[in-house]
Amino acid sequence: MNLLLTFFAPIALLVPTMTVGGAAGDAVPAAPPVREPMRAVSPADEPAAGQVRIEQRVIVRISPPGPRIRQSIAAETAPAAVPRLSERKMGKCVPVSGIAAVQPDSSGRLLLFMRDRRLVSATLEKACSARDFYAGFYLERTRDGMLCVDRDRLHSRAGANCEVSRLRQLVAKDD
Repeated sequence: MNLLLTFFAPIALLVPTMTVGGAAGDAVPAAPPVREPMRAVSPADEPAAGQVRIEQRVIVRISPPGPRIRQSIAAETAPAAVPRLSERKMGKCVPVSGIAAVQPDSSGRLLLFMRDRRLVSATLEKACSARDFYAGFYLERTRDGMLCVDRDRLHSRAGANCEVSRLRQLVAKDD
């Protein structure tokens, strides 16, 4: 019996479906689904976006002075054996694009070599060591393009995160 059932089951699927109340000869074929004609989508039909947010982050890398910068600094200071430098007050910000190189100082400050041949000393907050910045630092570019005191954080390549607490220009002392 199971053998007959397996033989006739595929044939039974091919027979059209009959209605519940109808007789064997009153088979009603199933109606094909009605399809809507395609229409163009207008912008008014699409849901409007509530908010679009585009973010951009630019990181600037300041590296230690290369051999060319070291040679130009040495050439300027060659007549004097060891130049004596004094600090002079300056503004609270310097342009990031004007920084050519950085080097830690023995007194715990960072020396910023500017492109306009100025030398600026940057004092870091108390918990930071300038030695951590031997390989340079990263700085997130701000809207105004400036590195400012008590605002911007310097990220050393060694992992330290420090804020600049004071900027001073270093000038040669006249003896």
